[in-house]
Amino acid sequence: MKILSYFIVLLALTPPLARAEAGRAERIIALSPHSVEMLYAIGAGDAILATTDHADYPEAAKAIPRIGGYYGIQMEQVLALKPDLIVTWEGGNRAEDLEMLKKFGFTLFHSNPRTLEQVGQELIALGKLTGRETQAQQVADDYLARLGALRQEYAAKPKVRLFYQLWSQPLMTVGKGSWIEQIIQTCHGENVFLDTQGDYPQVSIETVLLKKPEVILRSQDEGNINGIDWQQWPEVPAVAKGHIYALDADLLHRAGPRAIDGVQALCQALDKARQ
Repeated sequence: MKILSYFIVLLALTPPLARAEAGRAERIIALSPHSVEMLYAIGAGDAILATTDHADYPEAAKAIPRIGGYYGIQMEQVLALKPDLIVTWEGGNRAEDLEMLKKFGFTLFHSNPRTLEQVGQELIALGKLTGRETQAQQVADDYLARLGALRQEYAAKPKVRLFYQLWSQPLMTVGKGSWIEQIIQTCHGENVFLDTQGDYPQVSIETVLLKKPEVILRSQDEGNINGIDWQQWPEVPAVAKGHIYALDADLLHRAGPRAIDGVQALCQALDKARQ
């Protein structure tokens, strides 16, 4: 109660939120790595006052002050910064923090793209909020054009059975409703765990061996690569033919404009198995 009372006093002493001319947000808090990337992509990176842990792209983003992470947001810092826009992330911010921001009356934009197309839509929406409509439209158009071209290019290619190793210990993969599955579908891959319950199910090594994937994909994270030595099971086609590839997790797991580079990288990995 004391902490909440402190916030309320601070809010009472805070003047009404500054509104930039013509609704252009100029003091932004971005509460996710992907929204930071989006804002920089449309030319609004300099307007970001604060962000959360792991927002590390582009290089300039590393200098942005941190005010929290998945464990919570420092509300006193938010109030002191007096943002005219807060870009939130329902998938990575605590529900109680989002509710408190709403009660304080801040202008919020919820960024949580669930489809590859929604990345383009959110770029355009952020462009309108920040007065960068022209650049945002160009970035979105380029992104969607590349996505459309990749879908067209890979639609007629033979399917490749793959196992996506999301993490090694415990061994986790991706299911039908996941973000990664959309990328796999774009590249005309066949996820061997497509019908498993849950977006990010835990599986066993024995089950992977039975599925006999032609390709094994995993992130470049050291813990993920060193967690399992697939060379112990040469009976798996992906192992026998050397089709085990490590990809950049930031490109594949962040729903931002660089996701299209992740799509292309995954598609190219599957092409190697098609040769």
